[in-house]
Amino acid sequence: MFPGLVQRRRFDDLNERELLALAIAAEEDDGRIYETYAARLRADFPHSAKIFDEMAAEEDEHRRRLIERYRARFGDTIPLIRREHVAGYNNRSPVWLIENLGLDRIRAEATSMEEAARNFYLKAAQRTTDAPTRKLLGDLAAAEASHQERAQTFEERHLDGEAREQEAAAAHRQFVLTYVQPGLAGLMDGSVSTLAPIFATAFATQDTWTTFLVGLAASVGAGISMGFTEAASDDGQVSGRGSPVKRGIACGTMTTIGGLGHALPYLIPHFWTATIIAFILVFFELWVIVWIQNRFMQTPFFRATFQVVLGGALVFAAGVLIGNA
Repeated sequence: MFPGLVQRRRFDDLNERELLALAIAAEEDDGRIYETYAARLRADFPHSAKIFDEMAAEEDEHRRRLIERYRARFGDTIPLIRREHVAGYNNRSPVWLIENLGLDRIRAEATSMEEAARNFYLKAAQRTTDAPTRKLLGDLAAAEASHQERAQTFEERHLDGEAREQEAAAAHRQFVLTYVQPGLAGLMDGSVSTLAPIFATAFATQDTWTTFLVGLAASVGAGISMGFTEAASDDGQVSGRGSPVKRGIACGTMTTIGGLGHALPYLIPHFWTATIIAFILVFFELWVIVWIQNRFMQTPFFRATFQVVLGGALVFAAGVLIGNA
C-alpha cells in the first residue's frame, strides 16, 4: 500500500451491521447539510428555510429508526463507518461549504441527495436477510423516492403566493448584485476605456495587425485588472453582493469581451473595412449597455442612452484625435 493512500471498503463487502452503521452516519450527515441550508437561507428566504428545517427533522427521524433497529440486532456500539470509507458510494461534494450558494442550486442539490439516498437503501435492502431490517430499508427507500412530492407539500405549506413573490424578488436581487452589476461595470469599462487606445493606434498606424495586438493587450489587461479589483473590493459578507470570486469572474470576463468586440475586426487586413465594422460593433456594444441598465438596473432609457452614448463618443473622439495628431 502506498503511503498516504486510504484503503476503502467495497460496498458489496459490507455486512449488515456495517450497512446499518453506514446508513446511520449518512442520515446524520444529510440532516446536518439540510440544517446548514436552512441556516443559510433563513435571512433572505425564510420560507424555503422552513422547508429544509422539516427535511432535516425527517432525516433525524430516519436516523432514529435506524438506530433502534441496529440496537435490536447488534447492541449499542455502532462502528464508525462513513461515505468516504466505502468505494463506489455516493460521496457528496461539499457544495454546502460554498458561500452564497443560490437557492435553485440548493434545491437541486437536495433533490440529488434524496435520489442518491434512495438508491443506497434499495441496494442495501437487497443484501439484507433479516426481514424487519429489510422492511425498514425498503420503507426508507420509498420515503426518499417521494422527495419531490414531500418537497411540494412543504412548499405548499410554507410558500404561499406572497412568499413565492418575495423569494423570487430576493433571488433576482441577488442575481443582479452578484452577476449583472459587476458584469455591467466590466462591459462598460471594456467597451469604453479601450476605444481610445484601439482607435488611436488604428488612425496613427493604419496597420490592422498592430491595432489588433494593442486592442487584445488592452482588453485582456483591463479584464484581469477589473476582475481582481472587483473580487478584492468587497467580500460580500456585509453588502450581501455575493461571492467575490463570482463577481470577479463576471466583471473580468465582461471587461475583456467589451474590449475585444471592437478589436477583433482588425484581424481583417483591409484598414477601412476593419474600421467600419469596428464602428458598427461599438454602436452595438453601447446599445447593449443601455439595454442592460434599463432592464436590470431600472435606469430610465433616455438617461442611460445619454450617459453611455455621450461617454463613448467622447472617448472615441479622443482616440481618433490622438491617432491623427
